[in-house]
Amino acid sequence: MSDSETLPAGARDIAAGYAFAGPALELGALLWDGGCHAAAQVRVPLSVLNRHGLVAGATGTGKTKTLQLIAEQLSAQGVPVFLADVKGDLSGIARPGQPGDRVRQRAGEVGQRWAPAGFPAEFLALGGLGHGVPVRATVTSFGPVLLAKVLELNRTQEQSLGLVFHYADTKGLDLVDLKDLRAVVAFLTSDEGKEELRGIGGLSAATAGVILRSLTAFEAQGMADFFGEPEFDTADLLRTAPDGRGVVSVLELPAVQDRPRLFSTFLMWLLADLFHDLPEIGDADKPRLVFFFDEAHLLFDDASKAFLEAVTQTVRLIRSKGVGVFFVTQSPKDVPSDVLGQLGNRVQHALRAFTPDDHKALKATVKTFPDSAYDLEELLTRLGTGEAVVTVLGEEGAPTPVAATRLRAPRSLMGPVDAVGLERAVRGSALFGRYAQAVDRESAYEKLNAAPERPHEAAPRPAGAAGGRPEEEPSLVEQVVASGMFRSLARSVGTQLGREITRSLFGTARRRR
Repeated sequence: MSDSETLPAGARDIAAGYAFAGPALELGALLWDGGCHAAAQVRVPLSVLNRHGLVAGATGTGKTKTLQLIAEQLSAQGVPVFLADVKGDLSGIARPGQPGDRVRQRAGEVGQRWAPAGFPAEFLALGGLGHGVPVRATVTSFGPVLLAKVLELNRTQEQSLGLVFHYADTKGLDLVDLKDLRAVVAFLTSDEGKEELRGIGGLSAATAGVILRSLTAFEAQGMADFFGEPEFDTADLLRTAPDGRGVVSVLELPAVQDRPRLFSTFLMWLLADLFHDLPEIGDADKPRLVFFFDEAHLLFDDASKAFLEAVTQTVRLIRSKGVGVFFVTQSPKDVPSDVLGQLGNRVQHALRAFTPDDHKALKATVKTFPDSAYDLEELLTRLGTGEAVVTVLGEEGAPTPVAATRLRAPRSLMGPVDAVGLERAVRGSALFGRYAQAVDRESAYEKLNAAPERPHEAAPRPAGAAGGRPEEEPSLVEQVVASGMFRSLARSVGTQLGREITRSLFGTARRRR
């Protein structure tokens, strides 16, 4: 008699739904009728991981360890992984785990042959803030829609920002960093420059003022370093190690976790850039990349209808590019229903039900699962740490039975790598030499502020009346209006051959490689 035949009837029915023929990731063992049944393994087929997923649960229920467990096995199967590490807990994936009584106990319960192992990892950091290879984006490629969300602009202001980008695109004014964008906005609100946009709606002084103030406040928070060159090439997320394992790219976010709108929007830029560049492959034996989007609710908070539509469409279409996206958050209700409906693989950790709102969220979560043999409303409140309710897509695309699961233990270090070790890994990276040093080339700011050719130096302006105070530095608007390039642009507006940049759903631009 096989082990599966010794299972209770209900457990045997559920286990049959996870008996896949092809390669699969091992999640854990089935929980049924108060016992953990190692003979009933809960798995997810490798081929369906481009069908997206959700890892949800209250704080402290084990979501981070679930990400680590899945990422390890993907890497071992040759699939690159991207992890957003908001709390700094995931860097340990690069180091072998430490054996101990708790690990041995868990492995014994779930039928896991546990052995410590580290996995090939690359550590990244937004703008180089924190330990990691700097990840930067040019303003041009980031686009007006995502930038408007970062700057907290309203819909009208977002549309005006889109006009600014359109103008810069057509005139060949590269928006590399934030000072480039400020220079173009200032140009377009000057007496000569405002005629440039009049035919397509214009840019009011009030709206331009809001945009410029938002940019100033953004920079005052230390955000300027996130925009510039060299721009990060998202193809570097698709690498494998010499031994064939997928590289785990860990974006270290602890240094910017108090700026959630920034990092959540940057994560969306990474996805949008991948969507631009990758060719269609349809369904494959395994995904090209699996992308874990942590703190996913931050992406959707206060998002406009147009923004949500763009997120929904990107998630739907990127599947055919071979990229799987897992949203990680506390409750499924944090994810809009149009996006939630596309997430075929679900790992739901425990939920708390201390308040009326908690009870409402719990009931809503239960309704998102297929019918099951469990009382999910009760089960979801009493799951232990490292336990979850699972349902995934089978190899034919049909949902598997709902399975309460005790999850396996990660094989890598369950905790952060020390700062010295992390810095050593960063400086030893093949990417460090390409991205570490920022470059400030000629772009819109320099072009608009090019000094006019003059036969003689202008006479100095008189000092201020009150005791010879030195003259003040001219404002950016004054600098732009006085520049030779400004006058040249104004003269050639009707004849200059522009360079229109193709933009995506988010207004992001295709990279010129």
